[in-house]
Amino acid sequence: MENGSARWGFRGNEELNVASGTTIRGSLTNLMENLDKDDPRPTVPLGHGDPSAFPLFRAATAAEDAIVDAVRSAKYNGYAPTVGILPARRAIADYLSRDLPYALSPDDVYLTTGCKQAIEIVLTVLDRPGANILFPRPYYPFYEAYAASKCLEVRHFDLNPEKGWEVDLQSVEVLADENTVAIVILNPGNPCGSVYTHQHLKKIAETARKLRILVVADEVYHHITFGTKPFVPMGVFGSIVPVITLGSISKRYILPGWRLGWLVTTDPNGILCKLGVVECITGCLNMASDPPTFIQGAVPHILEKTGEDFFLKVIDILRKAACICYDRIEVIPCITCPNKPEGSMFVMAKLSVSLLEDINDDMEFCLKLAKEESFIILPGLAVGMKNWLRITFAIDPSDLEDGLARIKAFCKRHAKKQ
Repeated sequence: MENGSARWGFRGNEELNVASGTTIRGSLTNLMENLDKDDPRPTVPLGHGDPSAFPLFRAATAAEDAIVDAVRSAKYNGYAPTVGILPARRAIADYLSRDLPYALSPDDVYLTTGCKQAIEIVLTVLDRPGANILFPRPYYPFYEAYAASKCLEVRHFDLNPEKGWEVDLQSVEVLADENTVAIVILNPGNPCGSVYTHQHLKKIAETARKLRILVVADEVYHHITFGTKPFVPMGVFGSIVPVITLGSISKRYILPGWRLGWLVTTDPNGILCKLGVVECITGCLNMASDPPTFIQGAVPHILEKTGEDFFLKVIDILRKAACICYDRIEVIPCITCPNKPEGSMFVMAKLSVSLLEDINDDMEFCLKLAKEESFIILPGLAVGMKNWLRITFAIDPSDLEDGLARIKAFCKRHAKKQ
């Protein structure tokens, strides 16, 4: 019997290994493997945005009660409809309509297994030979990884750190051509901590209309703002350009493990229906797994009963943590933040490797930081920005202080001698 591998007719898809390595989880796995297992200090994880890991960010009692009631009702033990159960879709439509100049219908809402599946669905719907899609840089790398498995060509437009990470609309117009299908906007921004004004979002909508392309609005951090700018949903401009909004209960409700997201069409002019996009969304969902039915059953209660005090507490924690993060980084010579974060749970900081003795780039910086200080942050290369760092501040403030003290000591130890 042949024991070697040469004669077998199958092998693993090497493209998946490449794509996996470009995701946030793939990058963080590499960093975790570099930790010094003999370091007695606890690891400070400022690489992954999951505040639920810290007791300070516990989910609302209303959400926990909603799950218990849904399970005990025995109404949600079976399969759900392809697009999601009607009470959940109606509740989400009503919830999102509070911020819009027109009311959404339950038929505009499609439930997904977290926001990641919503990304998969929208990219699959837009996928066709020769098509290209416009992504921001820096970016959320799951978009890149999933687009790589499709026919979609990715083109990057820049976000300007000197202007609060606003979209460079001139570069958008230069990049777009007759094969461009959509522009993706993340607001509030991961990884930048940015929040866009009504005026800037309107300009984006008008540019997309001029180019005759769709706007995909990733608003998974909706209403997580703590600066001077309020959250404005892209759907406000649905009468200017068709908008597909992606969201979930993961971030605002601190429930990332519940995997309940949504894809919502905001299109008063009916363009998406005329062009077959709505039909394709349903077709994709027919081939996908549904979010757990009992989670869907709990959604109306979660959205209706979670009190404003819960959200105010989370925002207050994040506001203080953002200040700690920004202020502590300010005194580290080799790292600079062009903007104080105003939303989401992240900040982008520029790394000046020229000030460091034996570190050549952001990846080497993060690997050595993990090994020497048991401190995890995401290299900017993972989000398309070499020699930048993405830092999350959605952790316990005492852990944040500890971690930032470690990075200060690390930078001092590796600083070039004068």
